[in-house]
Amino acid sequence: MIKLGNHAIPPWTWSFLSAVIVLVLTYMVSGRGGMQTITLAFTVAPYLVLVGLGQMLVMSAGPGNIDVSVAKVFSLGGLVAIAVGDVTGSWVLGLGAAVGAGLAMASISIIAILYVRIPPIVATLATSLIASAISLTLAKGFQGSADPLLKGFLSWAPFGIPAFAIVVLIFTILVSMTLKWTTWGSQMLAFGQARRAAEYAGVSAKKTMVIVYLTCGVLAALAGALRASFSAPNVELGNDYLLDSIAVVVIGGTLMTGGRAVPAGVWGGALFFILLDGLLNLIGWSFAGQNVLKGFLVLAVLFLAGGAPILRRRVPLSVTDAAKGEENAEPEIKTLT
Repeated sequence: MIKLGNHAIPPWTWSFLSAVIVLVLTYMVSGRGGMQTITLAFTVAPYLVLVGLGQMLVMSAGPGNIDVSVAKVFSLGGLVAIAVGDVTGSWVLGLGAAVGAGLAMASISIIAILYVRIPPIVATLATSLIASAISLTLAKGFQGSADPLLKGFLSWAPFGIPAFAIVVLIFTILVSMTLKWTTWGSQMLAFGQARRAAEYAGVSAKKTMVIVYLTCGVLAALAGALRASFSAPNVELGNDYLLDSIAVVVIGGTLMTGGRAVPAGVWGGALFFILLDGLLNLIGWSFAGQNVLKGFLVLAVLFLAGGAPILRRRVPLSVTDAAKGEENAEPEIKTLT
């Protein structure tokens, strides 16, 4: 974390700053970087934020934890929600069915990780293949359509700000409060930073892993259901959400090594990526060129978020600084009773 004087700059700052820079560049290129562009970004961003929040929880649980099934679970959630909603005439039941599908897919990953001892990336890849197979089966002859009421809500943007974005923003705040002010939140982050020490203090490894992976699966499926209701269900609907969900989490300040989750940064990363996609499409870059530029920009943001170590002058560590380092080295772990 970079310090400005005696004040530490929050890790999510760089993602929002990058989004603002891209917005300014968009205005300079097209002259249309105002409210219309902002509304469009906040219309698309909430779906990526939901997937990103789930991915953030998984990655915060420690090194090696990642869910690569989110893209296919996203697509499956969309197909299941529209299919069930079309048959029953209830979009509520459709969303409930999508949540059930997300729980089922996440359960497969959990069993493989905890009981078969398969690495998370391999376990969730297998789950991704299963979800893809189910989606392809459902898509044959699929003719369902989204509920007009739900689609209308997802498109509603009073004062230029989508109502759905506000709902997801409130949910993000609740996630942040849960991580910061609840026993489970502090224990989960402690588990991600120092698993063995957390287990010695009474934190259940299985409970932690089950909760984060189930939450990730549910959020991916729910986001897919809502996205399909906004546009249309498709077996490839979630293809862009795998790498993007990982990128927005890391850009937003969450550590891939675990122990630090930054929900606000997920929003900044999502807005940055969506605005960047729009800018690159506007100037006519090829798909390959877009990926190269996005890769370099991601590295730049990560470099700044890490405190730009190459640019910092190394100084001897004073006794006071060492004491502060020891104080902040390990999170407080609350013993279960």
